[in-house]
Amino acid sequence: MSRNHNHKIIPSLMIFTGMIFVSMHLFCIDDPVENITGPSDTDTTDTNNIGWSCIIPDGAEPDSSGKIGCEEDFLALASTPLNSSIPGAISVKTVIDDWDNDKIQLYFQNSKKYKIHHEFTYANLSGKGKLLVPNLDEFNRTEYSSIERRFILGAVTYYEGPKVWAYEIAPYDNASAEMINLAYQKIKSNAFFGDSLYFHPTSQLIENVAKGLPDSVKIITTDELYKDIDYQPLNYGTSMGRLVFVTAKELEKGKYVGFRDIVVLDAVPNDISVTSGIITEMFQTPLSHINVLSQNRGTPNMGLRNAYSNSTLLALKGKWVKLVVGPKDYSVTEVTVEEADQWWEDNSPAQVQIANMNLDVRELTDLKDILRYPELSYAEAIDSAIPAFGGKASHFGAFPHMDSTKVPYPKGFAIPVYYYYQFMQQNGFLERVEKMLADTGFQNNPEIRDDSLALLRKLIQRAPVDTAFTRMLMTKLQREYSGIRMRFRSSTNAEDLDGFTGAGLYTSKSGDPHDTKSVLDAVREVWASVWFFRAFEERSYRKIGHITVGMAVLVHQSFPDEEATGVAITANPYDLSQMEPAFYINVQYGGESVVLPNADVTSDVFVYHFYSPGQPIVYHGHSNILPEGKSSVLTNLQIYQLGVALAEIHKFFQPIYGSVPGQWYAMDTEFKFDQPVDDPNGEPVLFMKQARPYPGMGKQ
Repeated sequence: MSRNHNHKIIPSLMIFTGMIFVSMHLFCIDDPVENITGPSDTDTTDTNNIGWSCIIPDGAEPDSSGKIGCEEDFLALASTPLNSSIPGAISVKTVIDDWDNDKIQLYFQNSKKYKIHHEFTYANLSGKGKLLVPNLDEFNRTEYSSIERRFILGAVTYYEGPKVWAYEIAPYDNASAEMINLAYQKIKSNAFFGDSLYFHPTSQLIENVAKGLPDSVKIITTDELYKDIDYQPLNYGTSMGRLVFVTAKELEKGKYVGFRDIVVLDAVPNDISVTSGIITEMFQTPLSHINVLSQNRGTPNMGLRNAYSNSTLLALKGKWVKLVVGPKDYSVTEVTVEEADQWWEDNSPAQVQIANMNLDVRELTDLKDILRYPELSYAEAIDSAIPAFGGKASHFGAFPHMDSTKVPYPKGFAIPVYYYYQFMQQNGFLERVEKMLADTGFQNNPEIRDDSLALLRKLIQRAPVDTAFTRMLMTKLQREYSGIRMRFRSSTNAEDLDGFTGAGLYTSKSGDPHDTKSVLDAVREVWASVWFFRAFEERSYRKIGHITVGMAVLVHQSFPDEEATGVAITANPYDLSQMEPAFYINVQYGGESVVLPNADVTSDVFVYHFYSPGQPIVYHGHSNILPEGKSSVLTNLQIYQLGVALAEIHKFFQPIYGSVPGQWYAMDTEFKFDQPVDDPNGEPVLFMKQARPYPGMGKQ
C-alpha cells in the first residue's frame, strides 16, 4: 500500500512523557535490527527547508532512525508509552550519543520495541567498538544526573489537542541548558517537524534550567498544553445506562439519579449517588470525591470540555447508551433497552463481603493497641481489628508500628463498634431498621427512602446514650486530652477495605472534652451517618447487608486552623506500569477541602518524584487562595517531610496490599500541617491522618 504523506496524525493516546526510571537488569540483544538510516552525524545544517520524504520502508521495524522524514516514519517508531498524564499524545524516545566528542549521533529510538532508553542503548550502542553501556542502576545514576554522562536522553511527543510537537526530558533529569539546546537543535535539523518543534519543561527543575536556553529554542508550558486538551479519563471502564443531563446545583437540591443512569454534569459535584457512569464538563483530579467513588464502584468516569452542550451527547439524551472510557479515547453509542438490560444482568457488581461486628471488645483502645496481636502478621492483625474498630481506625492503628520520626500522627484512641450496637439496641433502632427495610415503599421509592433515613438520623441524634459508656468516655477525654478539641471520625466495618473504600459515605464531628453534650452530640452524629442516603445507596449497590454494618469511632486531636490540608497517593496514578515511582499530591492552603472544593477554588496538584535524582515536582495545578507572597501551599522542606512519610507508609502496607507481582498498588492518605499541640505558636508540623488501600484506575 502506498504511503500517504499528507494525512494528519490523529491517535488519541494519554501519556506523560517523563522518562522511565526502574531497577531491573535487562539482557543484551546480540543481533539488533540494523538502523535504517544510521545515526545522524554532526552536521547541524537546518534541513527543514529541504523537501522531506519518508525514510522507513513500509512495514519495516528498525531499531532506530537517524531522521524522521514524514508522519509515517514517526508512527513507525512511536509507541503507546508506559506513563500517562496529558491525554492525546504519542511519543518517540531520542538518544544523543557521544555528545561531548567530535562525532555527535542522534537516534530516534523504536519505542515500540524498546520501552526505555536503557533497553535500546544496551542492545545497540554497547561494545563492538563503542563504550560498554552499564547495567540499569548505574545507567540511571549517570545518564540522568552526571555532567560526564555519555547520552542525552529525551523524547519527541506529538500532542493531538494543541497540535504541538515537543521535545522533552525526564522531570528529574538535571541536564544543562547547553545539553538541552544541543539535543533540541539536532532533532530540529533531522525531522520534518523541526520548524514546529517546541521544548516542553516537565518539572520545576527543568523550568529553571530552561531560563538559560537561547531564544532559538521555543518553549511551551504544561499549562499551555492542557489548555487545548478536551478529554480527561479518570476511571477506565465500560457500562450501559440511560444518558441523563443534570446540573451540580440540581443534585445539591436533591434531584435523584439512578444507578442505571449515565450522568452528564455541568460541573463537578460534591457528591453523587450511585450511577453507571459520569461525564463532567469540568476536569477533575484523581482524588476528587466523585472519582474515588467511581473507582470504588468500578464505574467509568471522565471529563469532557463543553460536555453539557456537546451535540453528540445531546442527540442521545434520554436514550440507552454504551459508554466506554479508555486511556486513549472514549465512545458513547446508542443501544437498545434489551441490550442494556442484558448488560446489567451480566455485569451487576459483585457482593462485598464485610466482617461481622465483634461485640466482645468493649474498652476504649489507644491507637498503639489496636493491632495488638503479636502472634499475627500485620495483614492478619488488621483483618482481626476491623470487626471491632472498623476499617479507618484499624489502618490508622498501623501508624504506631511505623518509624515515628518518619510518620507523625496525632495521639488518639478508638471507641469500638460495641457501643454503637448497644446504643441502637437500647433505643429500639435495630427493630425500626428491620421494619423499614421490609417496607415495599421504602424499597421501591428513593424519596420515601430518603425521608425515612432522615427521620431515623434525627431520632438517633436525640436519643439517650448509655450512662456507663458516657462516664468512661468523658473520664478518658478529660484525663488524657484536657484542653484539646477532639475529632470524632467514622470507622465502620464496611469502609477502607481492599476493594471497597466507602470514601465520603459517613461523617466526622468535633467536640470539647470538657463538655459532655458536645462530645455526645459528636458521637451520635457519627453513629447516625451510617444511615445517610448516599451510604445506604452505595451499600445497596454492592449488596452489603445494612443491618450488619457497625460504626466504631476514631478519636484524635481536631485541626480547626491548619495551615494546609491534603490527600496523597503513594504511587503515580499516571504510571500504571509502576516503572516511574512517584507520589500524587493534592493540597490546599488552610482548611479548604481538596476533595469537596467549591467550584471556583483550585488547589496545588502535583506529582512528586521522590525517588528520582533531584526529587523534581511536576505541577498540574495551583491554589488560587494563597496569601500574597506565597507561591505554593507547601515549602520544599514540607514536601520532603511528606515524601518521607508517604514512602514509609507505602513500604509498610506493600506486603499487605501490593504483594501481587505486576498489580498496581498504592495507599490513599490524608495529611495536615498544623501547629504542635504543645506549641500553638510553633512552626506547622506534619500529621498523617489516614491510610487506606487505593483502588486505582479501572480496567477496560
